[in-house]
Amino acid sequence: MLCRPIAWPANRAAIIVKTFHFAQPVKASICARMQTVMRTSLLICGLLLSTLGSGLPPALAAERLYYIAADEVVWDYAPSYPDNPIMGEPFGFEESIYLKQRDDRIGRRYLKAVYREYTDGSFSTHKVRSPEENYLGILGPILRAEVGDTMVVHFRNNARLSIDIHPHGVFYDKSSEGAHYSTETATDPDGHEVQDMPKTGADVKPGGEYTYRWGVPERAGPGPSDPDSVAWLYHAHDHEGIDIYAGLIGAIIVTRAGRANPDGTPKDVDREFVTLFMIFDENLSPYLDANIQKFAGKPDSVAKDNEEFKESNKKHVINGLLYGNLSGLVMHRGDRVRWYVIGLGNENDIHTAHWHGNTVLHRGSRIDTVNVFPATTEVVDMRPDNVGTWLFHCHVTDHMDGGMMTRYTVTN
Repeated sequence: MLCRPIAWPANRAAIIVKTFHFAQPVKASICARMQTVMRTSLLICGLLLSTLGSGLPPALAAERLYYIAADEVVWDYAPSYPDNPIMGEPFGFEESIYLKQRDDRIGRRYLKAVYREYTDGSFSTHKVRSPEENYLGILGPILRAEVGDTMVVHFRNNARLSIDIHPHGVFYDKSSEGAHYSTETATDPDGHEVQDMPKTGADVKPGGEYTYRWGVPERAGPGPSDPDSVAWLYHAHDHEGIDIYAGLIGAIIVTRAGRANPDGTPKDVDREFVTLFMIFDENLSPYLDANIQKFAGKPDSVAKDNEEFKESNKKHVINGLLYGNLSGLVMHRGDRVRWYVIGLGNENDIHTAHWHGNTVLHRGSRIDTVNVFPATTEVVDMRPDNVGTWLFHCHVTDHMDGGMMTRYTVTN
């Protein structure tokens, strides 16, 4: 039997069978039966190709609900104080610049606002983090989705500031952007020009609530060179240069269609870690005055323009913790471990995250250091083979001195 090539239309489910030539004469009934079988087989193949080519079948797409609040907390950048867990001895003079409370210094504890997850829309019960997620530190909850899903985030502002949520990477219309700016010039009833400021979910007042809806199309998920999951930021944006220093930052993880577990985690890894490298400049925090009044030994003695005071308020942290106080980065030898390394901040936030003891794969290249810049994310995979406790730190010398270091552990 000789067949001509099949022309595949744009809609691959609509299969058109071309004319068949038979090399030898055959009975008409046999020919008809053969053509029926071939048409049926091609139709099934076409339907399968149509489904696979479109990504996740709509019937399997999920609407993932989250209840997130901005809550005020007292954050301790170094709970181990006065002991340095990296060195196994008390902190010295250089480290104490960033940690020690004095008459005219705030110390290591600060009032901050953070994103926290609740169990339902009553916002009465916190969703307790699992032991595996305690390493997240100051970061908000991980928001997960698979390509094809929709994320619905019910937000309540329990803080004293106007706060919002702005996501990176996902699909949103203006009402779910979480950023406040003019889009065009309009005219009021009196003929005066005014700026059109659409409702975007920005500037949620204290005690207020808002619901954001974010789509997760293919372009929000992993690309051809990416592993099966990628990370995006979410953060406050109404006054971004101030709000992020309050602590309002989290991560979105999107998994490739068909490659996620029911909870949204990727199937191809055993352990995930999200790490934020950032200098939290408390001089820019909206809570600076409140922190001076609450934590400085003699608030009236504080000179906010003093350079030493300003330096003491610059916390060089990983996930909001200094000098090895970030714990929980634990894995087994041979585990498939995915690291999402995130940067945020200003021109000083150029970081080189470096792992001692093991290496990682970054888009096919073997490395042990990855660069991150403000509002960027990098995804690397590790298959640890070297058992032990190892340093994980920014390799910028000034940042290391300021406390941007911790340890991770590989067990048998």
